[in-house]
Formats: sequence, C-alpha cells, structure tokens
Amino acid sequence: MIVCYARGGGLGHLTRMRAYLHTVHPGAEAVILTEPPAPGMLEGAAEFVVDAFPAGLEGELSAFDVPAGVAVVHLARLLLWEAYRPLIPDDAPRFDRTWLVEPVTDPHLTYLREISGAVAPLHLADPPAPAATAPADWLVVHSGPDHETLELVAYARECAALEGARPSLALISPAAPDGLPPDIRHVVINPAWPLFATADRIVSAAGFNTVRQAAPHRDRHRVLPFPRRFDDQFTRAARLRARQGRT
Repeated sequence: MIVCYARGGGLGHLTRMRAYLHTVHPGAEAVILTEPPAPGMLEGAAEFVVDAFPAGLEGELSAFDVPAGVAVVHLARLLLWEAYRPLIPDDAPRFDRTWLVEPVTDPHLTYLREISGAVAPLHLADPPAPAATAPADWLVVHSGPDHETLELVAYARECAALEGARPSLALISPAAPDGLPPDIRHVVINPAWPLFATADRIVSAAGFNTVRQAAPHRDRHRVLPFPRRFDDQFTRAARLRARQGRT
C-alpha cells in the first residue's frame, strides 16, 4: 500500500499526486490523504509520499509519524521558501528520495539535499484521458476564486487585442463566476488538458499543474500569475515567458 499525503488549497495537490502514482506506481494500490495520517495508519505501508511541503502545509508532519521500514518520498515543487521555511519543525521527516517535479530555488534545494538520501528530477505524466476538441478558439482555464477568473477573462481579451485577433472564448471552470460576460461560453470539463492540443491559445494562472500540462503547447500559453501564500507563481510565469522568448 502506498499512502500519499497531499494537503493544500484547490485540487492541484490531488492532480499532482495522481500524476505521480501514474508515473511511478501505475496500477498500485494507493490512498491519498488530505489530513495528517492518524496513529497507526502508516503501519504496513510500503511507501509514504509527502506532496509539495516537506513538513506538511503548516509544519504538522514529524519524523515520528513514520514507522520504521516505510520508505518516505517527497514531491518537491517551487515554493516561496522564505515564507515556508519557518514552519518546519526540528523533528521534520527525512526522505529516502526527493523528486523534483520542477526546479526549486537554491536555499530550498540545499535543505532538500540535507534531509534526503537522493534528490532527482521527475517528469510527471497524467493518467490517460479521452481526446477532446476545444470548445472555442481561446480557452481560459481556472478553478477560481471568481475575481481571479474574471481577471483572466479580461487578460485574454487584452492579449487578443494586442494580437489583432477576435477569437471565440470559452471558460473551463467548475462554475461560472458572477459577472461572466454573456459571450463567454462556460464549460465544465475535467481534466482540461486534453483540450489544449486544439486550442489557439490557453490562458491561465501560473499554477504548477496547468503550466506543466500545457508545456507541449507552451508557445500558445499565456499566463497571469496570482499571489499565493507559498506557491511562487510569479517565478514560474517568468520561467515560462523566458522559454517562450517573451518578457
């Protein structure tokens, strides 16, 4: 049994963990926890996987939570390290292996090397999903909150105007925000990434999963980063724009 601990806002942590399981342990029996493991829950587990935050979202994980003989694995992504580092307790877990699912900052990497038996990059692949055709020329992809979704719609219009284009627009989101312009088609499709191949443009925030999933189509991807408590969307957006040759 593989026990995964993925706690965070939205659904991104669950998407990342499902991709990890598909990539590294396809077909394996696994459970994904969004709350700290209860006493005894890890007894008999073959592997305990900690997503994103090496000591949990609030520093709630301890090395004493993990029984002897259980392999401990960490999936590391870009963090606002100076904001998160003070939450790590002295008895934080140590890892047999840390997978870097994207490059992290130097201080973050230094810490991971201190607490990990091995640190290596890992390219995640999502579980297969049916092919799908984009419902409009341009897609705006976001799960909320509403004010961010509306900002992305406005940003998509600005980008189109700068390109001299008049595309049809569709919002891919769990729910339509109040105030969504009537000419924007709202579609609920999960996962959204199969639509990317047939869209002329993909407009989104700079969250880890969407940037990763849109990577094969990065030249058509436009991102508007938003502030987060620990996720450094601004650095991720800057990296994407550098790869695109844009500023």
